[in-house]
Amino acid sequence: SCPGSTMEAVLLQGLLLLLLFAALLLYQHNATFNYFCKVAFFNCWVVAMATLLSPLAALRGRSVENMKLLRAAIRPLKHLYGIKMQVWGSEHLNTEEPYVIVCNHQASLDLMGMVEVIPDRCVPIAKKELMYMGTVGWACWLSGIIFIDRHKRGDAIGVISQTAKTIRRENLRVLIFPEGTRNQDKSMLPFKRGAFHLAVQAQVPIFPIVISPYWDFFSSKDKKFTSGTCTIQVLPKIETQGLSLKDVPELTETVRKAMVDVFSEMAANQQGDQRAEHPPLPCC
Repeated sequence: SCPGSTMEAVLLQGLLLLLLFAALLLYQHNATFNYFCKVAFFNCWVVAMATLLSPLAALRGRSVENMKLLRAAIRPLKHLYGIKMQVWGSEHLNTEEPYVIVCNHQASLDLMGMVEVIPDRCVPIAKKELMYMGTVGWACWLSGIIFIDRHKRGDAIGVISQTAKTIRRENLRVLIFPEGTRNQDKSMLPFKRGAFHLAVQAQVPIFPIVISPYWDFFSSKDKKFTSGTCTIQVLPKIETQGLSLKDVPELTETVRKAMVDVFSEMAANQQGDQRAEHPPLPCC
């Protein structure tokens, strides 16, 4: 073989090893690089699992039972990222009746919290754009996820009315993020009313779920992604029996206030824990 090509191959291998070593060093010592690596891995994991599981789900056809496959695929991520999940109040969901779950929405990491807590026969309502995301969209459609076009009010109202009939007929549970978009602020955005219209039209109870702030281990603004603890609190059910559409605005505000109060308490507890871990230095 040609000595020149052998030398080139050795140099190329050396360069690749050097790049790998540099990447490892950056991963360990640069928080921003570490953040982007972890976010990229999260997205790659979701795409890979959707690609692997979609043919399996397709054998059953479009069914809410396929959500079990999605949940099983997402669960290992908490171990890979060193995120401890604590769930409080999950016994509230131990009921056979259909219901609507409303939950605060902070980041794509909510997927990890969601699979910890959602019961069988529960499907999220998601924005229609998700349906066009290749195998991820296909896996979501096969799992019975309900898609809504947020830009067409008429279509959205139609989907809500149709879903109200479906959840009673098929004994479904539906999960909705009423903030409508991701939010890592100190409080919650104003709630959109779709989830509450749905619960009132179907005359089913609402279960609010609050996921604690991610600030101490995750922030897309500060490019931080470390290990940590995430607490998920399931609040007692709020009945809608006997309510009509005119009650929806007040119901929306009642639920939001209950969730904001719990979120604020969680945030205060986190800050208290941080102060306990890093007490101020005594004065000289």
